Amino acid sequence: MELLEIKDLYAKAGEKEILKGLNLKINKGEVHVIMGPNGAGKSTLANIILHNPQYKVTSGEIKFEGESIQNLKTDEIAKKGIFMSFQTPEEVPGISVTNFLKAAKSARSNEPVKIFAFKKELEENMEKLNMNPSYSTRDLNVGFSGGEKKKNEILQMLTLNPKLAILDETDSGLDVDAIKTVSQGISMYKNDDNAVLIITHGTKILQEIKVDFVHILVDGKIIKTGDSSLANIIEKEGYESFRN
Repeated sequence: MELLEIKDLYAKAGEKEILKGLNLKINKGEVHVIMGPNGAGKSTLANIILHNPQYKVTSGEIKFEGESIQNLKTDEIAKKGIFMSFQTPEEVPGISVTNFLKAAKSARSNEPVKIFAFKKELEENMEKLNMNPSYSTRDLNVGFSGGEKKKNEILQMLTLNPKLAILDETDSGLDVDAIKTVSQGISMYKNDDNAVLIITHGTKILQEIKVDFVHILVDGKIIKTGDSSLANIIEKEGYESFRN
């Protein structure tokens, strides 16, 4: 069943056109990867899907489960079941990891959180992600290392259990062990009823995850789609061979 459909999408950041007729379909049960050089529009696409006001759609269509979402607010899109991990997670002083996740889960479901079940799930997920349990009481991302911030994003994904997870450069700056842990978290989340969109410029994170489709994004368009072997070609030859 189709989750996300993007048709002929054009978008700007300020006065600069970034996306230039982008098309993408993601079905339930699939893992998609978007790769491309710096400035190609990878992060712009993620921000456009979540309706970041710094970006503007000039034409085209974004549908989620058959419904147009491009005019919805970011929190409304999140409630529909779309999650995004950020390349540089924000620090939020004064709000603990536990309280943030509890509030986010309640807002997502429109129901109060069952405290004991929530705490047990949180402890189990933190253990699987090799996160120190004490981090649950610390202010969100404050004083966290780069690797711990990325693990915390995966923890949020597991807790909120969205229909579509968009991971923007989640592997950026991580060592081999942290990439393996993050990959395990993605595999823990993934099932036949949800989907993952990974945005990356590297291939290390893909070695631990079964990938269905790799898309090459250059100059605001997806110019080639293939299986995971396409990522290996990129690693060896770069993007020049895909340019017109």
